[in-house]
Amino acid sequence: MGVRRALVKTRLYFVTDVHGSDRCFRKFVNAGKFYNASILVLGGDITGKMIVPIVKQPDGTHKCEFGGTAFVLKSPEQLAEVVKNIKDSGFYPYITEPKDVEELSAKPELVPPLFKKLMKESIDGWMKLAEERLKGTGIKCYVSPGNDDYFEIDQALDSATYVINPEEKTVDIDGEHEMITLGYANHTPWNSPREVDEDVLQQKIDKMVAQVKDMKKTLFNLHVPPINTIIDQAPKLDANLKPVISGGSIVMTSAGSTAVRASIEKYQPLAGIHGHIHESRGMVKIGQTICFNPGSEYNSGILKGLLCDIDKDKVKSYMLTSG
Repeated sequence: MGVRRALVKTRLYFVTDVHGSDRCFRKFVNAGKFYNASILVLGGDITGKMIVPIVKQPDGTHKCEFGGTAFVLKSPEQLAEVVKNIKDSGFYPYITEPKDVEELSAKPELVPPLFKKLMKESIDGWMKLAEERLKGTGIKCYVSPGNDDYFEIDQALDSATYVINPEEKTVDIDGEHEMITLGYANHTPWNSPREVDEDVLQQKIDKMVAQVKDMKKTLFNLHVPPINTIIDQAPKLDANLKPVISGGSIVMTSAGSTAVRASIEKYQPLAGIHGHIHESRGMVKIGQTICFNPGSEYNSGILKGLLCDIDKDKVKSYMLTSG
């Protein structure tokens, strides 16, 4: 049974960092009905990280390696099941021939264009699924990119006929509340596609804030959490990008943004909704602004989210969800 809606203006359901998981995206689009939410927000890092080749053999079977297991798929049903499992885990299955695999191995420069093609096809499919499930329900759906997402997906997001891409915009979400959205991040060890200096983040935030009508009724949907909080704690890495261990435990460090924190401190919006750092699920108050990070366990197919009731200039109630 879904959660009954309280007598408030807006119930919002927010998730982030699904990283290509079909299972998590299906749960996301179904969450509006389940939780009786009128607004769905997916806040960045929506694409997967790897291609999984499924190679057709001369005898008609298919072979692939996935999750540490070698598969020999002897029937269309087995093939379909493995393809689904790969997609649900956030990877991109690629059904191909041995000669294509040899060519990709010999010419690694061909891999990035293929990866981006599969990525865009996946996002196109998600946009169609969201429309099929949500059209006619009255539920609004916002999906934006994050720092890990290549710019090639923006066309798929912008051309969607139902889903709204709010990236770098100030949008009215319900006739009373506004939301600014930014998927860019401060610099990380991985040099992801949408990383900029803190002063650039600040400029981008300020540009959107200039369009806000009532800051006390505005959500800051900023992918990176504010620095030096319980929602920005990530493992500290050494020069080889391995977690630093001390006393048998992983050393944690703040990986959030100074610009995001400064903006929240200065503007004091209604709430901040963040992601980026999967391990730091929780909430924190900065002045009068309550900030959330629902965390992420996309690789297990678990959808972590935030269910939030807002009315006028108040967060009336909230719940961190998992399912």
